[in-house]
Amino acid sequence: MSTSAAKLKLPSGPSRHVYDVIVLGSQVGGALAAALLAKRNHRVLLVEHDGMGPGYEHDGFVLPYAPFVAPPLKAMPVVEEALAELGLATTIGRALRPHVPELQLVLPKNRVDLTADATRRRAELTREFGEAGEGIQGALTGSAAQHEATDAFFKEGPQLPPDGFFESWKLKGLIKEHPGLTATPRLASEDPALSLVRGLLPFLVHLEKPTAPLALTRALSQVLTSPSTYPGGMDALRDALTRRLAELGGDVLGRDNPAGFIVEELAFDGSKFAGVKLVRSETLYRASCLVTATDSGALRRLVTDKKHHRGLLEHLDQSNTKSLLFTVNWVVPEAALPRGMGELVLVDTQDPELGPLLVQQHPARTAASAGAHKDVEGVRVVCAGAFVPASARDLGEEHLQALALKIDEHLDRLMPFTKQHRALRSAPYLDAGGVRGSRLMPHPLYSFETEAFLGVTGLNQRTPAKNVILAGREVLPGLGLEGELLAGMRAAKLVQDMLKKKDPLKG
Repeated sequence: MSTSAAKLKLPSGPSRHVYDVIVLGSQVGGALAAALLAKRNHRVLLVEHDGMGPGYEHDGFVLPYAPFVAPPLKAMPVVEEALAELGLATTIGRALRPHVPELQLVLPKNRVDLTADATRRRAELTREFGEAGEGIQGALTGSAAQHEATDAFFKEGPQLPPDGFFESWKLKGLIKEHPGLTATPRLASEDPALSLVRGLLPFLVHLEKPTAPLALTRALSQVLTSPSTYPGGMDALRDALTRRLAELGGDVLGRDNPAGFIVEELAFDGSKFAGVKLVRSETLYRASCLVTATDSGALRRLVTDKKHHRGLLEHLDQSNTKSLLFTVNWVVPEAALPRGMGELVLVDTQDPELGPLLVQQHPARTAASAGAHKDVEGVRVVCAGAFVPASARDLGEEHLQALALKIDEHLDRLMPFTKQHRALRSAPYLDAGGVRGSRLMPHPLYSFETEAFLGVTGLNQRTPAKNVILAGREVLPGLGLEGELLAGMRAAKLVQDMLKKKDPLKG
């Protein structure tokens, strides 16, 4: 073998080649499913395949792909129980910290800080909006508590999405017992401030234009209790679960290898999943079940025998990507930021093409040795994102540059006199070199051809390939981060039920 050919081969993976379950993809629901299954004594292999990594490098800085806002852990009680099973609830709960102030709204003629302290917030709203401030305060307070009325429903472990007639019938009966699921959103007013707060919703869920009460209220209500940040964003949260998986004896093929571990194709035995084959590797990693935590478009490309797996492909084809979160990062000295600018700002752009702009401050980081990242004292990254049609990627670099310039203009208005001190301006869709396909979808919005239960469901977790189970963000897109984690929890249970019926080493 030539030296050049040898360099192309990936290093050998784990010595084990047969598992109970393989989890494919870098989305957080898959990492949770993998860790739970390992904790429950199953042999697990996690292949990240499409991981974005902890940001992208540009001119020496490591920059975020998009803003990421999370609810406090106590607002997701069922998820908190799963993390407690893994011994992570305290660690992750402490790492999630509120922004300062929790949320800042910027309208054409008003700027208001929505602090957690009710007295200060009422005073701020009254100062900016006069008599209307009291009504805004009441709507915000009511909205922030609205998710509590549906907690009991989720604690009962509903089969979302339901699979088949029996599960649908059982779910409809359960829904009738919980009237809070169809309660009117408390932010329904057309008041400009409340309309802007509603504009936060697309940044929290993965559903294009939600209309049902639960989809309009739960994720937004959870975040409004305390809009929080997780150091390193969604990727760091997934990393915490992946490290726990490794501690529990699971194997991980991740992005720590420079070449990455990329799946070339899924192998099937008839209609059943049999294993995964990696790019530039002769090894077939086999398992009784596959849990996928990657977007359906990426999964579809791995099914090479289209004719014999038409049912699986048709299942995946029910998901359509409608919008993408387009982001621009500015690296600026902290001293150049306007006094009083919050860490999390929602801007009413008055631009029908962009809609609300979400702006989040991050510590500036540089790439250090051994893959570590180092914070740069006195320097901040201002990360601004807005939703654009998914077709924007196909319209060419000139169109993307125009979008970036439009966001620049809004940032310039938000932070006058800051642009002249800017050390770097970067947009992931333009400057994140070497990033593969679906990696540049940090926060897509989907529509679905399937029936949406409670307005929050997407693709069924069970697929026509009976031992292929979905655990990605397309399962419960209307529930945002909680939906991804709930999908991972249910995927773990479905795998357990499946493995009880058959020895994983046979067949």
